[in-house]
Amino acid sequence: MDSRERLLTVLNNEKPDHLPCQVHGWMDYYMKEILHVKDQFEAYERFPGMDWVIYAGPEIKYNEKDLAKWIVKTNDLGTDADGVHHWHETYTTPDGDLTQKFASNPFTRWETKHIIKNEHDFELWEKYFPIPETVNWDPIIEIKNRIGGKGIVRGGYYGFGQGSPWQDFCIMAGTEESIMWTFDKPDFMHHVMSVLLEKKLKVIERGGKFEQDLVELGGGAGSSTVISPALHREFCLPYDQKQIDAFHNGGTKVVYHLCGGLMPLLETVVENGTDGLETMTPASMGADVVLAEATKRVGDKMFFIGGFDQNAGFEKGTPESATAQVKQLHAACPDGGYICSPSDHFFFGNPENIQAFVDECNRSTYA
Repeated sequence: MDSRERLLTVLNNEKPDHLPCQVHGWMDYYMKEILHVKDQFEAYERFPGMDWVIYAGPEIKYNEKDLAKWIVKTNDLGTDADGVHHWHETYTTPDGDLTQKFASNPFTRWETKHIIKNEHDFELWEKYFPIPETVNWDPIIEIKNRIGGKGIVRGGYYGFGQGSPWQDFCIMAGTEESIMWTFDKPDFMHHVMSVLLEKKLKVIERGGKFEQDLVELGGGAGSSTVISPALHREFCLPYDQKQIDAFHNGGTKVVYHLCGGLMPLLETVVENGTDGLETMTPASMGADVVLAEATKRVGDKMFFIGGFDQNAGFEKGTPESATAQVKQLHAACPDGGYICSPSDHFFFGNPENIQAFVDECNRSTYA
């Protein structure tokens, strides 16, 4: 098998020739400061034997009339003494303004003031936030032609934060605020989920035939270390089911992303219809996944991606510790349906540890 065949075999929850491996997206900091490469293509070239999983999305275009009702103005607030850059954005609509603040450092960016602060804010957002009019798959087709049998293309598709409606709104309004509103304003929150879903479904339909091999949904805010299984079942499951059906109708596979606790949610995730589940984060990283148990409970119903503790294996590890982890993970999924991958991003670590990870995955064949 070449890498593309190997990865697609796993996406069908079947057994490949040996354990495939990827990273959970190459971080710009690691590529620039550690690998000294310019992009994810060059990063994969550094590690012979790694299966390429390129993260990319299509080109989207908006109607100019819609953009005229959502005018964005950015105000740079400078960089503080800790080297954190701050900026403020104002979104002007015909009925009033919305505001949001951001910050960034060399590793990542985050929101310091959410765009949705009350029900009125959401009314403005619902009425005026533009959604794409057209979706162009040419950039994805070009990548697939470029990498050929080296791997697949995956990524998010379109959203307002990340993945599914619940995760979107937790980014738009704040996780704690969203949780409180499920108790204080449940009807409003179901309205929010429905609005976000309907906007997403329109853009999925406009996408036509999907060229991404795999689309990521879900989000860490749906994990059982953030919300209860009951809240997940009420505010995630019914909306996830409809969105996943739409992606399947578009001809692509779906991986559901939970980067915290997920063991109490395994059977619920099966119900949403996803093809796979990530990031299978172990207890050593603050989550709860026991991969062998997950395999026994639901491994016949969906594939898994993740499970590797990148802190212990890459950032603070050795080639020997990386190799040992891969052996344990391979043993937990003896029938395939598993891509070995770091459970999250990493920013430091000796590249020799990554190559040891790759080499052991290549040695990990199936009976």
